[in-house]
Amino acid sequence: MAEEKILEIKNLKKHFSLGKNRILKAVDDVTFHINKGETFGLVGESGCGKSTIGRTIMGLYQKTAGDVFFGNSNVHELTEKELFILRRQMQMIFQDPYASLNPRSTVREIISEPMEVHQLYKRKREQNEKVYQLLEEVGLNREHANRYPHEFSGGQRQRIGIARALALNPDFIIADEPISALDVSVQAQVVNLLKQLQEEKNLTFLFIAHDLSMVKQISDRIGVMYLGRLVELTSSETLYEQPLHPYTQALLSAIPIPDPDVEASRERIILRGELPSPINPPSGCVFRTRCPFAMEICGKKKPQWKEVDDNHFVACHLFHDEVKNNKTKMPAVNIK
Repeated sequence: MAEEKILEIKNLKKHFSLGKNRILKAVDDVTFHINKGETFGLVGESGCGKSTIGRTIMGLYQKTAGDVFFGNSNVHELTEKELFILRRQMQMIFQDPYASLNPRSTVREIISEPMEVHQLYKRKREQNEKVYQLLEEVGLNREHANRYPHEFSGGQRQRIGIARALALNPDFIIADEPISALDVSVQAQVVNLLKQLQEEKNLTFLFIAHDLSMVKQISDRIGVMYLGRLVELTSSETLYEQPLHPYTQALLSAIPIPDPDVEASRERIILRGELPSPINPPSGCVFRTRCPFAMEICGKKKPQWKEVDDNHFVACHLFHDEVKNNKTKMPAVNIK
């Protein structure tokens, strides 16, 4: 039985004009889909375009080119009224729990605002009961409803943000680095909460983060981004067991391992150079200026998005036929 796609992105581009013929290519020709009920992880360095993809999916940014399909709807071709209705099905958890909550509103007002905007309840009592229910579902108490955001810790604020995202009973949630501003001990609690809510409510997540070790705990499939482009996509298990793209290997090699003997024996990949500017990206493969396996073809030709194994996609010349025929091999890297 084929998986049901809830979201599909085709050749998405989002460019920002900076004036004087300067164009910042935040997202440059990205294609992927998300199946109903799964968690799709999107990872990469800061500034690679992850959050821009999330905001463009929601319609907060207008696309430059490409398409975003949610179910049967092309998000960027909807009228304002149609997009308003669609947003009941897709919600967002923002990165900063301190900036994303109105400091002048109580928790009750913050969580109930989406319900009032979409006129979900006719009676105030029903609305308040829903607020209490949501607070308890995210691990808080109904007594917290009358407090203000400054009275909570960072982890508690993010739980409030999660409750607000759940207020309209959505099918799909974009979690935009929801744990990056939290303490390490709290991060695991929030990830476990999201997994629990997904199971209880049959939610679908786009989980955006730069911490590969945490993304593994929640994601079914993972896409790796570099400088606005998707460079590798496969299942979470396969990505960790058999990373193909040199950039993915470098990211995984940077994850610390709590066993000192294993940590001392494994090979660490150090990327040379600085991250290029998306205003003036390198020709051909955008990763070639930092890649330890860069070849002449990498500067001349953009690598094609190719399925090199079952549901394992990569954009790298090392896996193209003209390079493989020349017996160019990527050295095995011990990342465990």
